[in-house]
Amino acid sequence: MELPTLQTKRLLLRPFTRDDIPELVPLIGASEVAATTRRIPHPYTTADGEKFVAQAQKGEEINLAIRLRDGLSLVGGGILRPDVEHQHAEVGYWIGVPHWGKGYATETAQELVRYAFRELGLHRVYASHTSNNPASGKVLARIGMRHEGQMRGHLMKWGQYQDLEFYGILREEWKG
Repeated sequence: MELPTLQTKRLLLRPFTRDDIPELVPLIGASEVAATTRRIPHPYTTADGEKFVAQAQKGEEINLAIRLRDGLSLVGGGILRPDVEHQHAEVGYWIGVPHWGKGYATETAQELVRYAFRELGLHRVYASHTSNNPASGKVLARIGMRHEGQMRGHLMKWGQYQDLEFYGILREEWKG
């Protein structure tokens, strides 16, 4: 799949490259980021970053670097996992700690949902977050997703069970 480059008012979402690794590792490697995500390991090494970028470049998922349009600093990553057969996609994002609370997750999620509905023509977009990350639930609600349920004690992260909260939106509900 060819990876898109997307733009919002403040952000540029573009495919990751090896040049991103020096900025990527300290941002994604923060324990606060790993603690609130399902798939990011901690500690996070340069080798992890190289493996991540190589996988992202394969284009099996739409995995994009989030950069500020003004100055082009890396702020995080956004992902869309389309399933064309079932006409849906999972959306996800992570933001580096220095950039928390600035609306970048909301802006990223909105753009990825827009892309899923307008460009890919999908029927549904869904997302999940761990119970220790209520800020992500607020982001998903802000972009129009509905809370659809909870899987109690579904994940083990750092020796503790966590609930997984599920959200979703259908194309006809989307107000983009």
